[in-house]
Amino acid sequence: MARKFLYLVAALIVLTLAAAFAYRLWSDELMVAAFVPDTEFVAPAPHTPADYGDQRLWHVHGKDNALPLPDGAAPAPPRPAARQAAIFFVHPTSFIDRSAWNASDDDAKAVADAQGYIAMQANVFAGLGPLWAPRYRQATFGAFLTDRPEADRAIDAAYGDVAAAFDAFLAANPEGPIILAGHSQGSRHLMRLLAEKVAGKPVARRIVAAYLVGWPVSMTADLPALGLPVCVAPAQAGCVLSWQSFAPPADPAAIRRAYDAGKGLTGRPRRDTPMLCTSPVGGVMPASGYPGIARRDEMTGRQILVRPGVGARCDAEGFLMLDAAPDLGPFVLPGNNYHIYDYALFWETIRADATRRLDAFLTR
Repeated sequence: MARKFLYLVAALIVLTLAAAFAYRLWSDELMVAAFVPDTEFVAPAPHTPADYGDQRLWHVHGKDNALPLPDGAAPAPPRPAARQAAIFFVHPTSFIDRSAWNASDDDAKAVADAQGYIAMQANVFAGLGPLWAPRYRQATFGAFLTDRPEADRAIDAAYGDVAAAFDAFLAANPEGPIILAGHSQGSRHLMRLLAEKVAGKPVARRIVAAYLVGWPVSMTADLPALGLPVCVAPAQAGCVLSWQSFAPPADPAAIRRAYDAGKGLTGRPRRDTPMLCTSPVGGVMPASGYPGIARRDEMTGRQILVRPGVGARCDAEGFLMLDAAPDLGPFVLPGNNYHIYDYALFWETIRADATRRLDAFLTR
């Protein structure tokens, strides 16, 4: 009996090693097979700014940002309306289904997961002003793993919703400071939004900061089209921040391959161009590292603020490399990519950073 058990254990070890070896060799192919839709692209009927007058097309519709803070985080001091910013937040991909290229407005799981992301990312801006977080018929995860033309159409359709929502947001907020923030797919749409609806227009003077987190930005093929400079100082306003988090031993090759394959918003190829990487304070990392990580408690589902935080620095390729690999949960991606945790890793730092930039904007 003992011998049979040992044979079983040995077989399981061999299968595990074989699976790991296969994933290492064919990870891209396996991801494509698992997530890229094999269905025809069906364009969703475009949403208009008028459609976004309906609160049902918003996850959060201009309400004071009362999202729950992590346990251990101090409540933000109250701000008078004249010292608030309107926050436009575009959530990351929460639609993983390969049965369609775009999520529908009423996909219950995608909506619930998006709301979970918003609750644990956009809460860094709690206390700074009303939050606006649109629903949009996001491109499915697999659309970002292929160069099929259907993928571009799906991403364009998702952007169309975000652009319409932004027009409705501006109509509801005709003056005053604006913070733009997103993650992953949301940041990709914000980049295009900056290029098409902000750069060179009067609204550009209202931007406190644009947090384009979790999506690669080319310094030469993208940044010139955004109309805003890079944030290089902690109290600078009207600028852009972007980072992608990896822990040692890091392997960002998959991100780099996708980056090199595309064209930037200027129309220039991104290949061999420098990638934008700011620290979450838009300058030199504090000597003591970043103060607080928002870690999700798997038992309660709540966030807990963990101190001390983690150190990080931008490497030569433009990736934000952590000093250590904190245990934040099971969703670290291949290559030690902490993509899911880009906000959580620096929660307390981003909160202080946004507050400081808004104060600097108001003083200016």
